[in-house]
Amino acid sequence: MSTDRYTSPLSERYASKEMQYIFSQDMKFSTWRKLWIALAETEMELGLSENGKPVITQDMIDEMKEHVNDINYDVAVAREKLVRHDVMSHVYAYGQQCPKAAGIIHLGATSCYVGDNTDIIIMNEALKLVHKKLVSVIAELSNFAEKYKDQPTLAFTHFQPAQLTTVGKRASLWLWELVMDLEDVEFQLSRAALLGSKGTTGTQASFMELFDGDVEKVKALDKKICEKMGYDKVYPVSGQTYSRKLDYQMLSVLSGIAQSAYKFANDIRLLQHLKEVEEPFEKSQIGSSAMAYKRNPMRSERICSLARYVLVDALNPAITSSTQWFERTLDDSANKRISVAEAFLAVDAILNIYMNVAHGLVVYPKVIHSRVMSELPFMATENILMDAVKAGGDRQELHEKIRVHSMAAARVVKEEGGKNDLIERIVADPAFGLTMEDALAILKPENFTGRAANQVEELVANYVDPCLEKYGSGADEVD
Repeated sequence: MSTDRYTSPLSERYASKEMQYIFSQDMKFSTWRKLWIALAETEMELGLSENGKPVITQDMIDEMKEHVNDINYDVAVAREKLVRHDVMSHVYAYGQQCPKAAGIIHLGATSCYVGDNTDIIIMNEALKLVHKKLVSVIAELSNFAEKYKDQPTLAFTHFQPAQLTTVGKRASLWLWELVMDLEDVEFQLSRAALLGSKGTTGTQASFMELFDGDVEKVKALDKKICEKMGYDKVYPVSGQTYSRKLDYQMLSVLSGIAQSAYKFANDIRLLQHLKEVEEPFEKSQIGSSAMAYKRNPMRSERICSLARYVLVDALNPAITSSTQWFERTLDDSANKRISVAEAFLAVDAILNIYMNVAHGLVVYPKVIHSRVMSELPFMATENILMDAVKAGGDRQELHEKIRVHSMAAARVVKEEGGKNDLIERIVADPAFGLTMEDALAILKPENFTGRAANQVEELVANYVDPCLEKYGSGADEVD
């Protein structure tokens, strides 16, 4: 850990080693070398020659393959100080290790051949890791939703007491948003394509020159390079770079995940205030530096903090994409290498924390029941009214009596801090013909949750289980 210069909290505190590796120098430059090998190998296979003599030979390819991962960074750094060009510095450094192949490395290509194709590969690999962790969170949350699908709880609209739901049904709202996010991730991965070998302005003119105007060989070059890199699609057209709209599409998916996580974490923060549901709290964990008794929802707050960063960060590629000039401009580079990487690192951190919180959620059924029963009398009045009308009562008259009794009971609760005595008032009113036993039978919370439990079961059976059967439970580690 460096202590004498700035380091990103995303790498020092939050993101996983797996995600950090994907955006590492080793990943970047080894991928550059794989792309140079794919280019040279394909040019050789397509018969690139000069005066009837092959330009590229197998021993050149073999030499390049020997040095894919042992990158001589010191040579590249020293060279870049001299030439001020990162790609050409690494071409030079690679050539120092591969003297036979030095003259054919990067043949016909522009910097974006390695830079842009590598960026695409890195984003797709990062999105695959996000997919894996998203599945893990879905699995954890699904278990929680099923476990508490029958636990009645007070629902809120406008954060005011509303009809009952269940703890599991509320969790299903969080779960469904993650399923929607997973669909977006899968769609984005399904259309993964590489830039290929498009040349300086996207016309492939340099490759047309190399292959003496042979259109079919130039088209094959594009396709075969992508296949060698594990892709079955190549962008049909480009300038020098792939459309920066791709970066926007990637970060839009990440923004969606951040939105879902933010909603979950905000709800947990509110529930922890109500003492109904809490995030995990370890035995030796300190909740507050000043107030030792406190259990603050710090993990959920961290999710919200990181999610807010991702939401704002997603504006970067949107603005970059819309302001590109013609076939190429370099004002995208510095921005995208920060904004794209940090969005992925932040979402990785969010999902790690989300997984941890979802795995260790603590539910307090007695607190939940107590709050339900404090509000249920108001919600039960419609059922009481209908039963009384069925028994011969006048609907309008009884409605007015309930209104009066409700106002009186509310006054006791709000002004006197007393118990909600609405049911006692109604039972005492002969107009309703209701015994306390009758009233208690009506006041069973499970009578007011509708299809909440069924909806959880259907969501899990129809959407979550097929996902888990297809992918397993995702990442195994819960820190």
